[in-house]
Amino acid sequence: MGGAQSLNINQQMSPKKNQESISEMNRIKIERWIQMHYQIKEREVAMSLARNRELFFWITGFWTTSAIACISYYQRVRRVTVLAPILPFTFITAYYADLAYGSKLHRILAEADMIMQREQEQLQWPGGLPTVASIDEARVEVEMEKKMHPHPS
Repeated sequence: MGGAQSLNINQQMSPKKNQESISEMNRIKIERWIQMHYQIKEREVAMSLARNRELFFWITGFWTTSAIACISYYQRVRRVTVLAPILPFTFITAYYADLAYGSKLHRILAEADMIMQREQEQLQWPGGLPTVASIDEARVEVEMEKKMHPHPS
């Protein structure tokens, strides 16, 4: 007897509860997506820093070898121009030392923050922000291209 009536009440309450649970799941999903991308970006920055440190070691080795060679050649010929190659290598080595172990990365981040706050017009994407329609259009074009020109994978 009360089954039909309780079914109607449950059906009326269900969409509201359903909507709340869907909203909560979407919120969690977005938070996870943001956290995942943040962690990916952290790993990319760590890899870049490690790459710069490795490159710094190679450049320092090259600079040391070049400096020793230039100085020993200078001692034989006594011409100051022989020491000229040391100067640009010194600047390159100093740049990578600052990038790998100094505060260069912090200065770059501070400059990026300043650009984001004060120069928003420099950050505009060519063609504007992609829309769902433009993304779907590109997806359909790729699918059509695959159908028109199938190639074995």
